[in-house]
Amino acid sequence: MARYIGPKTKISRKFGESIFGSDKSFEKRNYPPGQHGNNRRRGKKSEYAIQLMEKQKAKYTYGILERQFRNIFEKATRSKGVTGEVLLQLCESRLDNTVFRLGIARSRNGARQLVSHRHITVNGNIVNIPSYQLRPGDVVGVREKSKSLQVIQEALDAHGAVYEWLTWNAATKEGTFVTVPERLQIPENIKEQLIVELYSK
Repeated sequence: MARYIGPKTKISRKFGESIFGSDKSFEKRNYPPGQHGNNRRRGKKSEYAIQLMEKQKAKYTYGILERQFRNIFEKATRSKGVTGEVLLQLCESRLDNTVFRLGIARSRNGARQLVSHRHITVNGNIVNIPSYQLRPGDVVGVREKSKSLQVIQEALDAHGAVYEWLTWNAATKEGTFVTVPERLQIPENIKEQLIVELYSK
């Protein structure tokens, strides 16, 4: 499965915020990349450019490529509710994102790898599809043979964030996807309405 494996700090600098988590390199150079990066006299962005940038930010944040992201948008359009909000809810309901949110992996890329390598179970069954959509009540856990993996233990030890729509049982290394998160609960700084406007053109 293709995915972005280039320099992450460069992408963060492009958007002006650290979208991949804490990044010391970004803190040192938090201006756009390129030879004119630190020059503040940049032309005003068009409405289309702003909308496109917001879509790209969402794609890089969740590690989703264009075709897959468009499919998620079309699914959100067919669903009841506000399209932009449903779009982010579908992204948050992905298995790889939930593994990251639970603290089993330090990054979404790391979570994606754990899922692909069959270390993660859903309701007791191994699932190796990172884009698998979770439903309220689903239990996400670490496979029995993988519970002793150092990379998982280190990630759990370093994890401190708590999300209202997830519960975690440290003893069994299992978490429950309690409910689909509301927009206010999702911490990502994404203006989803701009994405809806872009795809609606």
